[in-house]
Amino acid sequence: MANIKSSAKRALLIEKSTAKNRSAKSLMKTNIKKFDAAVEGNDKKAAGEAYTSAVKTVDRAATKNLIHKNKAARRKSAMTRKLNAMESK
Repeated sequence: MANIKSSAKRALLIEKSTAKNRSAKSLMKTNIKKFDAAVEGNDKKAAGEAYTSAVKTVDRAATKNLIHKNKAARRKSAMTRKLNAMESK
């Protein structure tokens, strides 16, 4: 444990922010998995709803610097391709 009061405070803040970041990344991954499951199940309506929530959480993660903006763009592009391929069938 830290001996200095300010470093002890920083350690607590870091723990809090780490927990928030983990939660946000976990939510993002969960939403992406829900979208993938809807695509696998060929449920267009569920896939469309899951797509909007997944894109929203990916964008939010990118703006909070949890993931790089290019990684966010790549993930969104991949989801869009899957959704469009599903609709063309």
